[in-house]
Amino acid sequence: MNLAAFETAGEADLVDALRRDPAARLPGLSYVAEAPDGTPVAHALLTRCHVDGVPAVALAPCAVLPGYQKCGAGGAVFRALLQAAREAGERTAIVLGHPPYYPRFGFVPAAARFGILPPRPWPDEAFMALSLDGSPLPRGTVHHAAAFGIT
Repeated sequence: MNLAAFETAGEADLVDALRRDPAARLPGLSYVAEAPDGTPVAHALLTRCHVDGVPAVALAPCAVLPGYQKCGAGGAVFRALLQAAREAGERTAIVLGHPPYYPRFGFVPAAARFGILPPRPWPDEAFMALSLDGSPLPRGTVHHAAAFGIT
């Protein structure tokens, strides 16, 4: 799915690396959305990250098959995955993504509003956070799993 959704194999390779990394992998927090005929059409993955020493989850990579983009498949898998994270007791989710897309799920720019800093300079409007349980967001620098190559 990642190979079809992206121009390079980078995201597919990243998903494989994250699944092999026991420090990143969160059992039960990798979801697939299916078309009515059972064809997998969207995938989203949450992995462990930290805001300084506070555990959080990173939403990435996410992929939707080209023929199913803008049909709600990605939104359905994100909503289900974020709900599963809430039920698992996760408190904070982080995403680096398209500024017009992720706010519909409750994500807001993190650095300017909450003092959550990216591990390297990224546009503030694209680096977003979400409180999964309504508690205040932690402050500090985000540290992603080593597979991301940005820790």
